[in-house]
Amino acid sequence: MSSPLKQSQLTQTIITLLSSSKSLPKSSLQSYLPQLTPSIIHSILSSPSLTSRPSTLFSFFQWSHSHIPSFSTHPLPFPSLLPLLISLLSHRESHLARSLLLTFIPSDHPQNLLHRHLLHPISSFPQPSKELLDTAIGAYCQCGKPHLAIQIFKKMKRIRICPKLLTFNTLINGLVKYPSTHSVYLCNELFDDAIKLGFVPNTNTFNILIRGYCLVYKYKEANELLNRMSEFGCMPDNVSYNTILDGLCKKGRLNDVRDLLEDMKGKGLVPNRNTYNILVHGYCKIGWLKDATQIVELMTQSNILPDVWTYNMLIDGLCNEGSVDEAFKIRDEMVGLKLLPDVKTFNTLINGCLDNKRSSEAFDLLEEMNKEGIKSDESTYNTLIKWHCTEGRMDKAREVLQRMEEGGLCPDCVSYNTLISGYCKAGNLSEALRIMKRIGAKGLKMDNFSLNTVLHTLCQERKLDEAYELLSIAHTRGYLVDAVSYGTLIAGYFRCGDMEKALKLWDEMKERDVIPTIVTYNIIIGGLCKSGKTQQAIAKLNELLEKGIVPDEITYNTIIHGYCWEGNIEKAFQFHNKMVENSFKPDVYTCNILLQGLSRGGMLEKAIKLFSMWIDKGKTIDVVTYNTLITALCKDQRFEDALGLVAEMEEKNFQPDKYTHNAIVGALTGAGRIKEAEEFMTDRERSSEQLQIDNKEHELRADELDPSSIAYSQQIDELCADGRYKDAMHIYAQVTQSSIALQKSTYFSLIKGLIKRRKSISKTG
Repeated sequence: MSSPLKQSQLTQTIITLLSSSKSLPKSSLQSYLPQLTPSIIHSILSSPSLTSRPSTLFSFFQWSHSHIPSFSTHPLPFPSLLPLLISLLSHRESHLARSLLLTFIPSDHPQNLLHRHLLHPISSFPQPSKELLDTAIGAYCQCGKPHLAIQIFKKMKRIRICPKLLTFNTLINGLVKYPSTHSVYLCNELFDDAIKLGFVPNTNTFNILIRGYCLVYKYKEANELLNRMSEFGCMPDNVSYNTILDGLCKKGRLNDVRDLLEDMKGKGLVPNRNTYNILVHGYCKIGWLKDATQIVELMTQSNILPDVWTYNMLIDGLCNEGSVDEAFKIRDEMVGLKLLPDVKTFNTLINGCLDNKRSSEAFDLLEEMNKEGIKSDESTYNTLIKWHCTEGRMDKAREVLQRMEEGGLCPDCVSYNTLISGYCKAGNLSEALRIMKRIGAKGLKMDNFSLNTVLHTLCQERKLDEAYELLSIAHTRGYLVDAVSYGTLIAGYFRCGDMEKALKLWDEMKERDVIPTIVTYNIIIGGLCKSGKTQQAIAKLNELLEKGIVPDEITYNTIIHGYCWEGNIEKAFQFHNKMVENSFKPDVYTCNILLQGLSRGGMLEKAIKLFSMWIDKGKTIDVVTYNTLITALCKDQRFEDALGLVAEMEEKNFQPDKYTHNAIVGALTGAGRIKEAEEFMTDRERSSEQLQIDNKEHELRADELDPSSIAYSQQIDELCADGRYKDAMHIYAQVTQSSIALQKSTYFSLIKGLIKRRKSISKTG
């Protein structure tokens, strides 16, 4: 056996071998495998004599990477990478250069030596060429680092180099994969910069920008891009229109959908199968199944045959509406058209049957799947797990998970999240936490759903110390703690009256660079307002505005409510008026908050004026609006006006509810107008089937009332039965102040008891 070669000899031998072969001599290289080290491989890759054979060098690099473990764990040094890259690009092997970059970039983190060289070239190396900058942008985007790609583009802008069409499209496509208003506006900015460099976009460029706008629900801006395309000699295609149509359909904006279809037709474009499927999906989502069916008929008339996906959407829509029999008919229609139902079809029907209490049919479908040779997938098992969890059968849910694993399928985050949610609802928090640990042990990619579900349960159970401990160690278990995680615990602290800890956690969230969303801001603003710190809430509003976050109706209504809660009605109206000037559109909740504020502040006439003005302007009102004003009128002994509003409610098809009855009956009874209270209740019973009471058969069901309502109702009934009407009325007064609803039969017990008491007093007199 020949003695091993020295390092320099081995290096030269392999260089000679590679130089003399047209393709990679794998069999010859095999004999040198035991002696090859990362340093020898790096020397070979850096050899000047091989720069003219870049494809051979790259093949040798790939071979070494797959055959030598020590090499794959030692990243290619930057000095070896650059000559190989330059050689590949100079020989027009850009696809190989990109493959090399895709291998190198992940190992270059966090030093980012290549990126630093591209931005600020090292003098001992050649200046980066246009080809290298172009290729690097694409590679960084493909590695999920578009922020680094942007910096390279900005360098190209500074030195007046225009990117290739494919490079720029890859860059903006990389940005829209991480949808946010910021990334979309950044794409727009990059587009304008590229145009100034002489960049000529194509239809695909615009389609990427359109998709970006649609992902953040900016449909108006997406539509404007359709009209801009002609400025650059481009024409919208089906993808352009389908992208916007898909977004509009998902949001239920069907008038806009019709307008866009007309515009599409005007451009001479014919809807394709994808267009029709988008429309079917959109109609099914909002429950317009008749319209969805008509779209399918229109497809057929246009000689475009519906596919399995089309029928699956129809079946899903019907199941969601509870029309399972119709869904089965659609399945049979598919089979008649020689379209074979797939696993998605069966999963949808199984889920529909289980959701609609037809479990035996669901299990028949499972048997049918087996007979047809259609294998159950993760979704099939997850559907069964969800059903068992909903039914409270956690042991059965675990059995399904076990069968899933025995069948060769790996439970995913949906499987475990469903179990975690089920155990949380069942009050078995310890088991939920055990499953969280199991997810980590299995090496599954973590998502935030399970973490946030457990945090929510802990907060509901007021186990805030445990919730904080879990939040603190979550990142060590692979969870990416987000604004929802922090927001959940912040809300928990406020709910328990611990404002100090809530604010401390808010500061901790920002220190950890977790960016609060409008929902998180609404939580902190709401908590501060309820704690009587409305001015601090205003400071948070100003903070979110400075960050470019757009407040929503909840933000404004919360602050208005905060001022009303503090009794500062004047400031509430001042804030309301200022926000209206800034394009805030008050809604029914705004009206109700201001009405409650005026009523509590004893400003009944102003409340009536606001109510009348709101109606005159044709704005939306609801039962709460009426109840607020009826309660205020009753407290002011204005029973005729209050009863007049009840009649108006009914004329406008608003059904008086338990709160309406509480206000009227309570006030009449309290004023000693017992007969009128009894007549009011009797009239309500006659006028509404929903309010009929026939002993226990027509009594409000116990599961519609919370435990405190049931307890108070029973206590009042017992006191009335014992003739202790004064004590019963005392409890009733407390209940009314707490806005707790009672069973309707309890009102009758009170009224009858008070009548008996009056008769008894009259006889004694």
